[in-house]
Amino acid sequence: MAGALRFRLLLLALLAAPSQGRRLRPASRLRYSRFLDPSNAVFLRWDFDLEAEIITFELQVRTAGWVGLGVTDRYTIVGSDLVVGGVLPDGNVYFSDQHLVDEDTLEEDGSQDAELLGLTEDAVYTTMRFSRPFRSCDPHDRDITSDTLRVLAAYGLDDALQLDRERTFVKSIFLLQIAHPDDLDVPEDTIIHDLEITDFLIPEDDTTYACTFLPLPIVSKKHHIYRFEPKLVHHNETMVHHILIYACGNASALPTGISDCYGADPAFSLCSQVVVGWAVGGTSYQFPDDVGISIGTPLDPQWIRLEIHYSNFHNLLGVHDSSGIRMYYTARLRKYDMGVLQLGFFTFPIHFIPPGAESFLSYGLCKTEKFEEVNGAPVPDIQVFGYLLHTHLAGRALQAVQYRNGTQLRTICKDDSYDFSLQETRDLPRRVEIKAGDELLVECHYQTLDRDSLTFGGPSTINEMCLIFLFYYPRNNISSCMGYPDIISVAHELGEEVSDSMEGMMAMNNVEWTPESIRKAEKACKEAQQTVIIKAIDETVENTTGWIPEITPSPRGPCSESSGGKVEPQDETPAGFRAAARTALSASSAAAADSARLLLAAALFAQGALSWLLVTLHGGV
Repeated sequence: MAGALRFRLLLLALLAAPSQGRRLRPASRLRYSRFLDPSNAVFLRWDFDLEAEIITFELQVRTAGWVGLGVTDRYTIVGSDLVVGGVLPDGNVYFSDQHLVDEDTLEEDGSQDAELLGLTEDAVYTTMRFSRPFRSCDPHDRDITSDTLRVLAAYGLDDALQLDRERTFVKSIFLLQIAHPDDLDVPEDTIIHDLEITDFLIPEDDTTYACTFLPLPIVSKKHHIYRFEPKLVHHNETMVHHILIYACGNASALPTGISDCYGADPAFSLCSQVVVGWAVGGTSYQFPDDVGISIGTPLDPQWIRLEIHYSNFHNLLGVHDSSGIRMYYTARLRKYDMGVLQLGFFTFPIHFIPPGAESFLSYGLCKTEKFEEVNGAPVPDIQVFGYLLHTHLAGRALQAVQYRNGTQLRTICKDDSYDFSLQETRDLPRRVEIKAGDELLVECHYQTLDRDSLTFGGPSTINEMCLIFLFYYPRNNISSCMGYPDIISVAHELGEEVSDSMEGMMAMNNVEWTPESIRKAEKACKEAQQTVIIKAIDETVENTTGWIPEITPSPRGPCSESSGGKVEPQDETPAGFRAAARTALSASSAAAADSARLLLAAALFAQGALSWLLVTLHGGV
């Protein structure tokens, strides 16, 4: 029995030799990449097929041991899935779809849903390439979704599958990116223009909103801005929370210098139509090839307000900053002029979140029925192509939902695994049309288990926001459409006697916050009448009212059955060899597999290995 098992292992090992791994490794370029560790020893490439719902990963690690890649959640790595593999000193490969039963122990999944595409090791790196479905039918596999995902990478210095926390890394990544900058057009006549603050002394306060007004490029004819990126001063990155560029109406009287955006001088809060925005974790963003920000025509703004939010929680002294936004523009015009529509909960203290909440939902309503009145002209159907989500530290999830004639039409965008440290402009997989009369609802999900006092809406990072910016075309004059609930009725539902909004806000401090009162407050906020504030680029404001509609969750798509087979308890073959051998053969055609077997037999005969195998079979080794 032992001899037969060794014979079986030897054949499996030979069939799973490195030449198989190299031969099967696709030559296709994987468009996306990211380092997953601080020392840049763990490098991930990936790409995906949205139609087939298959994602391909390539993990390259500076090690001669095993490597692993999977998905985890926000709070613990227990239960994470982890696909592991490596190359043994004798050149044989091993590969397996596993999960973490606790923080230190790996266990093989009953269903093998990852397909090995290549596994190699050289003098420096071990490289593993594999594919997997977005959603398998294995409960141990986490779904690949359009949310922010926590990617888990781990490796060892040898081939013993033992987790070491010093070599285990988790990084938030938005995997299902739609466009890559390399796939987009870069005009040869590109001009660069920087909009930046100059040598600003960051106050030692926890939170500072610094604003200044700057001219846009002066051009003799229409141009399009097609790309932007943050311009951050080295060592100051951790202090810059967000940067926003607002378009100013040309009739505005604008102040000079740098001042607090929302302080004593209200002139520094003029201009509310967002042009572009950047926040923590974001990088550059390039618009699709058919849209751009128009500059140079009489209808275009000539000035902007630059707003930079600084979070100086260490109260550092003497730090100067010159951050801003770099813009790329061209005379090669695109088909559409784009705009940005700001949605969500109006940011001020009527927005409250109780302490100790496992979950608390806030809502901001937008009703587009008055858009034409505020715009001053008919508003063409809005075609949304991108979005930016924004909450502060208590935020856990956001979504924007569209309604037409009282019926939920679609979820425009969402992230059920929002990460404050990764706020980036994202493309929609397909463009969404918004018609006049539609209602748009933003829902924000918060968690405050680590807080013992109320969190109010406000500008500081320890305050909260609930905002979604929609990038769309063709441009109109609407800058924002946001809502907030009747705080007086909310206070009454919580047993507080108040007569105005200020008393209503203050009364929230009188509530004893328990799981029951938290749920009661959430229900009261949702069922209260909302005031909707619509604002235009020229600071025109129009109010209306509405009620929060119900949100019907989107159904999950079907799962994909395993193509890698099941793991049978009575199968004594080591999982690594079995998985690698099966994957190698399944990725080849039957004819190629037959040819491989013939070549293997010929090689064995040529080297006199057959007699050695027979000796092995009879227990001689």
